[in-house]
Amino acid sequence: MPSDIEIAQAASMDRISDVADRLGIPDDSVEPYGHYKAKVSLDYLASLPENPDAKLILVTAISPTPPGEGKTTTSVGLADGLQEIGKRTMVCLREPSLGPVFGMKGGAAGGGYAQIVPMEDINLHFTGDFSAIGLANNLLAALLDNHVHHGNVLDIDVRRVVWKRVVDMNDRALRDITVALGGPGNGFPREDGFDIVVASEIMAIFCLSTSLEDLKERLGNIVVAYNRAKEPIRARDLNAHGAMTVLLKDALAPNLVQTLEHTPAFVHGGPFANIAHGCNSVIATTSALKLADYVVTEAGFGADLGAEKFVDIKCRKSGLRPSAVVIVATVRALKYHGGADLKAITDENLDALATGMVNLERHINNVQGVYGLPCVVSINRFDTDTPAELELLRSRVNGLGVEVVLASHWADGGKGAVDLARTVVALCEQPSAMTFVYEDDASLWEKVTAIATRVYGASEVTADAKIRGQIRDLEAQGYGHFPVCVAKTQYSFSTDPALRGAPSGHSLNVREVRLAAGAEFIVMVCGDIMTMPGLPKVPSSERIDYVDGQVVGLF
Repeated sequence: MPSDIEIAQAASMDRISDVADRLGIPDDSVEPYGHYKAKVSLDYLASLPENPDAKLILVTAISPTPPGEGKTTTSVGLADGLQEIGKRTMVCLREPSLGPVFGMKGGAAGGGYAQIVPMEDINLHFTGDFSAIGLANNLLAALLDNHVHHGNVLDIDVRRVVWKRVVDMNDRALRDITVALGGPGNGFPREDGFDIVVASEIMAIFCLSTSLEDLKERLGNIVVAYNRAKEPIRARDLNAHGAMTVLLKDALAPNLVQTLEHTPAFVHGGPFANIAHGCNSVIATTSALKLADYVVTEAGFGADLGAEKFVDIKCRKSGLRPSAVVIVATVRALKYHGGADLKAITDENLDALATGMVNLERHINNVQGVYGLPCVVSINRFDTDTPAELELLRSRVNGLGVEVVLASHWADGGKGAVDLARTVVALCEQPSAMTFVYEDDASLWEKVTAIATRVYGASEVTADAKIRGQIRDLEAQGYGHFPVCVAKTQYSFSTDPALRGAPSGHSLNVREVRLAAGAEFIVMVCGDIMTMPGLPKVPSSERIDYVDGQVVGLF
């Protein structure tokens, strides 16, 4: 079997103008970036009528494991499968960050014969959206320090600057730094730090905005610091939001590409789900629902992180409602959750599978019982899966009233996901009423407690007096109605990444609280999660090279 990049490099792609034409998008509303990718006019997309019959399908997964589950691959394969059975379909995905591309997680274009292309472009610089987001973020940081340097009319307290700089690369050395050293000409020295671009509030704003006007308003609301009277200083106080909008105006138009089987795809925006809200842009999703009858999208990591934020943040803010949910799992991943050694997960192990099934079962219960959505379990099948293992898995899941579908889209493309596509179409016809994990009028503490106890299986939420005081202050300042975005490890329902399966009765400790006034949510940082990741001992970049006119080692 050729590698992912070899499959992508051998693909025969349609010109992006032809892809747009099949969607009915006129030429003057398509801005090509080469032959195989383009941005679609925001004015054109806003002019399209709603399609009340369009169905939104959310793809999520079990808690991730080192071997991977193939969530993005399933999203792409399902879209191709829906197209294979004659459904007018689009897929909406996030843009990959260069941090995991050169780090350890990999890219976000799918795999095998279920990929979006041009894969190399998508996983590298693509159309420059992340660069624009980083520039807008760092422009605001520079304007803030510049204001202080030139007299500080706003009386900004440099001890209470909360706006960080960003870079789209894992770099632990930048987490905590000191800026403005070198004398009076360089400003006032202060402690600062970097986040990765995907953790920036600008990224969240970018993905939740519904128009350029909405984007500009949200950018102006960003709180960057506090003055000596402890009053908030916003981006609009620095007259920064106009220039930031200019930097982002082209990026806000969604990026049109295609799958290997020429199914249209929007790839736009890319917040991580472990440190941000984990969904592609609202503009891309709502536009796809106007252009197609079935839209497949994904939320990052497991259904406890990405799907919860998809429901409680993206759906709450946008009015989007999925008709069905696909939970992706593999036999080997469930055995890992059951305690199997990573080196032995391809060996038949019914005991480990039975033990690890609790992880999948909790995700199913969350999707059905907490979010109120119908779901199907899609199993990415491997040759090492035995009939006894598959039967055990099927019987346990069927006992919850949920169907299990084996899928082979990684090897067979859309044809390998036809059964999954038909099951999803049937699910979309079932009546459902999505429910939020908490109500808007709950307190911030009640909101994070609801997530912890109802979704994570925790028994309590803890925080020191300083954090509790900050939460009370945010409510007093009028932010109590905001949803909560929990930043925690993706590897466990708890904050301990080593706790596999479905731990219960644990504590969720909130160690930091961040206001995202423009994105309109409160970030609660839990456990040891970092908003600036580090690179592993052997980063993926060591395998990436350019040889004989071809990129090699990129997955």
